[in-house]
Amino acid sequence: MDKNFINFHILISHSPSCLNRDDMNMQKSAIFGGKRRVRISSQSLKRTMRKSPYYAEHLGYASIRTKHLSDLKEILIKSLSDRFDKDLVIKTLTLLSGKDLNTEVAVDGDAVAPWAVEEIAWFCEQVKKANDQKLDDKALAKQLKEQTEAMRCALVGGLDIALSGRMATSGLMSELGKVDGALAVAHVITTHTVDADIDWFTAVDDLQELGSGHLDTQEFSSGVFYRYASLNIAQLQENLGNASREKALEIASHVLHLIATEVPSAKQQSFAAHNLADLAMVSFSDIPVSLANAFEEPVKAAPGYIKPSIKALHEYWESIHSGYGLDERCAEFSLGSVPLSGMKPAKTLEELKKWVSADGKE
Repeated sequence: MDKNFINFHILISHSPSCLNRDDMNMQKSAIFGGKRRVRISSQSLKRTMRKSPYYAEHLGYASIRTKHLSDLKEILIKSLSDRFDKDLVIKTLTLLSGKDLNTEVAVDGDAVAPWAVEEIAWFCEQVKKANDQKLDDKALAKQLKEQTEAMRCALVGGLDIALSGRMATSGLMSELGKVDGALAVAHVITTHTVDADIDWFTAVDDLQELGSGHLDTQEFSSGVFYRYASLNIAQLQENLGNASREKALEIASHVLHLIATEVPSAKQQSFAAHNLADLAMVSFSDIPVSLANAFEEPVKAAPGYIKPSIKALHEYWESIHSGYGLDERCAEFSLGSVPLSGMKPAKTLEELKKWVSADGKE
């Protein structure tokens, strides 16, 4: 029987870095198991994934996320100039947003919404047809509500919306554009406690005889991070206009690649923590299942953190599998560790991706 959820479990060791900061310019952190962990927010990781060259090559260009509609208007006019005239694009965006596009600054309280160029193009086509039929805006809205599946198909050109979802609060988009996200991504946390270090750094002024031109501090640390995400296959299919399971699985294989290899860009010019996953475990399951509680009791160095982190993950996987009688198809790619019994070993990440594309079957 087909399983509806794909669970992604990643362990990745980052060298000294500061990959995600808060409003005080400190590393983001969280208390888990009563102990401080360094954290990378799910928003940061998702943005890193959708803005990556790999995403652009394999999944297309990501949506434009903005509340500055006057700037968005100009981008859309230029992007769609070979298909639609300027006035049609403006009318379409006005109907969808319910906003004044001439406002140069974002309206207070507006949300940053994702806009997909190809989805806007689909709406432009519908507005053009409505103009030809001399339909008013009310009749157009009624007609659009009857084309939900066709509209969802247009989201193939804005896949990150199908994955992460969209909430709209005004205009036609509030009625037509709400999307329940298919991909749930957890905040990334270290498997162990972390005591951060402070880097006192200077910028030397070559034309200044004594002292430095600038002195400041930066918090940083290193650690093994647990990344978890769950993909609802049926929801993804629905979001893409009832796409095939094969299409959803192809997308899932690329999600695996992204979550195992992409790293936030913050302070990378100073730290260059361009690390790849040490372990990638994937399961096809009837329910979403996080393994974060493997690290509720912080891992202790023995020495280093990656090996005891893998051991803790494996032990918890075995416990939760037997305790709940989970019926999963599982596979794992790991650098230097042996997968557990009942889990298909993958020699490379590419092999694990192919296993996902094949529905977790031999």
